[in-house]
Amino acid sequence: MSNQIILPRILQVGPGASDEAGNIVTALGCKRPLIVTDKMMVQLGYVARLQDSLNALNISSDVFDDTVPEPTVSSIQAGVDQVRQGHYDSIIAIGGGSPIDSAKAISILGKYGGVMRDYKFPRIVSEPGLPIIAIPTTAGTGSEATRVTIITDETNDEKMLCVGIGFMPTAALVDYTLTLSLPPRTTADTGIDALTHAMEAYVSKKASLYSDTQAIAAMKLLAPNLRRVFHDGSDKEAREAMMLGSTLAGIAFSNASVALVHGMSRPIGAFYHVPHGLSNAMLLPTVTEYSIPAAVKRYADCARAMGVANMADSDVSANAKLMTELYAINEELQVPSPQQFGISREHFFGNLEIMAEQALASGSPGNNPRVPSAEDIIEIYKKLW
Repeated sequence: MSNQIILPRILQVGPGASDEAGNIVTALGCKRPLIVTDKMMVQLGYVARLQDSLNALNISSDVFDDTVPEPTVSSIQAGVDQVRQGHYDSIIAIGGGSPIDSAKAISILGKYGGVMRDYKFPRIVSEPGLPIIAIPTTAGTGSEATRVTIITDETNDEKMLCVGIGFMPTAALVDYTLTLSLPPRTTADTGIDALTHAMEAYVSKKASLYSDTQAIAAMKLLAPNLRRVFHDGSDKEAREAMMLGSTLAGIAFSNASVALVHGMSRPIGAFYHVPHGLSNAMLLPTVTEYSIPAAVKRYADCARAMGVANMADSDVSANAKLMTELYAINEELQVPSPQQFGISREHFFGNLEIMAEQALASGSPGNNPRVPSAEDIIEIYKKLW
């Protein structure tokens, strides 16, 4: 069986890559980009720097900076309206996963109309939206290299998974220098998110030889550097490794899909406004422990790629070391439980059935090596508490 690999048309990697945005806009034959970002990127001066580089090439641009963490149907609507009224021919998305995910949705809705629910999985969105140049400022989501966006429907707190080549950025400018200002909490959450992407892509039932190579390479870059960047955000060598690892993990899961961690993570984020990377981090050890019996060798490969086991270790021993490492990472990087995050126990336990239902409806748990029932998912949520 062959595998279709979807990638950005242009992937620019390294310090200063973000300064190439104007040249990329020109190369794509575009003249009027809308910059989609958030207010923090404006405050940090990243947007002004971007506009200066565009102005130097006589490219005029406008800014939509009202994206929010964990984007919602309503949060993207003003951006959609701006695109439809402003006759833009491209979008430059700069920021973490939320501005890039917002830009993907704005690109499709701005061009074709409708509402986000029209584009929800299982529909596959193949039609091209406005070209997107994605500039990530976190080493985590890998959204710059994925054909996926997630938008929350506030009417029922559902995180809608939207998938297809139409959401793949045309260009990704991967510049680790933009991550040097990230605070430790964001660094930790996005870093564990990237590690989760790589691990889930590797154990996914949709994995291929191609996605395996990206996932293994990502784990080798991410795992040894995660603690380093958490404790010293100015460590350029570790920041560069994390940034490339995040992009490779994004390529891996975009072409192999994510699995149970992500399926269970989305309802926690939607109901309790837990940042996506943090809810993944909460779940990764518990879900891995549940899944190992169905993919002993694959998880042992993860342990070896992460450097916590070696070839002399048996698969069983490697997996024991993997579990020790995953719990140790969460402890050192101060990942809270749902209880420690401040979620109401009564509300959390009252929502278990609907969260399990939404997790299964996302399709991601079906990619897991051990496919859970709704009852299994409820038990994992209880254990997570």
